[in-house]
Amino acid sequence: MKMYVAGEWVERDDRMDVIDPFSGEAFDTVPGASVEDVVLAAKAAEDGREQMSRLTGMDRYEILMRAVSLIEARKEELGQTITREEGKVISEGRLEVDRAVQTMTWSAEEAKRLRGETIPLDASPGNAGKFGFTVRVPVGIVAAIAPFNFPLNLVAHKVGPALAAGNAVIIKPASDTPLSALKLTEILLDAGIPDMAVQCITGSGRTIGDALVSQPNVRKVTFTGSREVGEHITRMAGLKKVTMELGSNSPLIVMPDADMDKVAAATAQSGYANAGQVCISTQRVIVQESAYGDYLDALKPAVEALSYGDPKKDATNMGPLVRESDAARVETWVNEAVDGGARVVAGGTRDGAIMTPTILADVDPDMRVSREEVFGPTVAVTPASDIDEAIELANDTNFGLAAAIFTQNVDHAMRFALEVDSGNLNINSGTQFRADLMPYGGLKDSGFGKEGPTYAIDEMTELKMVVFH
Repeated sequence: MKMYVAGEWVERDDRMDVIDPFSGEAFDTVPGASVEDVVLAAKAAEDGREQMSRLTGMDRYEILMRAVSLIEARKEELGQTITREEGKVISEGRLEVDRAVQTMTWSAEEAKRLRGETIPLDASPGNAGKFGFTVRVPVGIVAAIAPFNFPLNLVAHKVGPALAAGNAVIIKPASDTPLSALKLTEILLDAGIPDMAVQCITGSGRTIGDALVSQPNVRKVTFTGSREVGEHITRMAGLKKVTMELGSNSPLIVMPDADMDKVAAATAQSGYANAGQVCISTQRVIVQESAYGDYLDALKPAVEALSYGDPKKDATNMGPLVRESDAARVETWVNEAVDGGARVVAGGTRDGAIMTPTILADVDPDMRVSREEVFGPTVAVTPASDIDEAIELANDTNFGLAAAIFTQNVDHAMRFALEVDSGNLNINSGTQFRADLMPYGGLKDSGFGKEGPTYAIDEMTELKMVVFH
């Protein structure tokens, strides 16, 4: 495919292969953008910002709703594209398209809800006769840097609110998965978005990333990815508004009063969906000692029942990791844990880019498979003596994106909600829950700022204070 810059679909001499993670074959190419392309896109986005300023809230709503209809009409194509370029199974690819429909619908609705408030200035001494109100306005140009693991919906989470708020947007999709974002760009243009209001530049982040986030007229950067890259972007961005949705090693606490079959089913879903390549995948399971054996007995058959292989087949539960090198890294971490005293309950082997769904028991919390973000289909199980130690272990991390607990004890549930340092807290569910309308974001090294259209728009607008004297 071509990339979209300055109102045109363009080629470049430098081309990048798009690889099918399952077959390892290149099935398409995209341009490798240069720094000059970034400058061109930023200049064009300035014109796009002016075009967007002439649209009413109703105009933006109608354009985005037309885009929703076009996404729905192309659901199977988009689902197949997601599966082909990212490797997630086709059922999850189709589900991602459904979620993108919801994300864009919520974004469209928010285009009609930008509002300020009156400020009672006469409540402050000496300000009788003064009338104040606030106005919310777009920041202007948003740089949207998306990850590979949800190549359509996480682009929608950035682009939808940005356009609903009246901004122009420059999309930088992940190098591994650029096609979904390019097709969303096609859809937005077909829906009637002004020709300069969206740019989609493909290429290596190492080549163009710094140039994009440091463009003087880019006023907002929204990024989903690793903590290391997020920290670098934050430093490069300078005095810009920044949203960072970074990594995690999400803990799941299991108390003895939980229904172990339900916990096992939740773990199998939230630990292995998209081959574990989800920021809020269940990674660390902390089980009270009296329930430890029962939990492993329930989890083992649930995980061993997961079928893995060709993601294009409807019956497959789990596909490959996006790169074989990532699968090799996960295998190395598993082997390190075993050498350190952990034991493999299920899985633990690799075939190319496919890492089998793996359960590790008796994991020391200081092992890398527990301490860092695995981002693969591996769950590390650790015992705890009681709720106090379980909460302590859950918080013993630099991350804080998602956490969960299974318990019927209200006191334990409330302690979990109040004491665990995480932006998203789930009671009697796995960690991998996200409704696309909810405020979503992390604490500590998991980032700052919130996604979810209603909340993202606050991050993509400025508040102006007006006073009549």
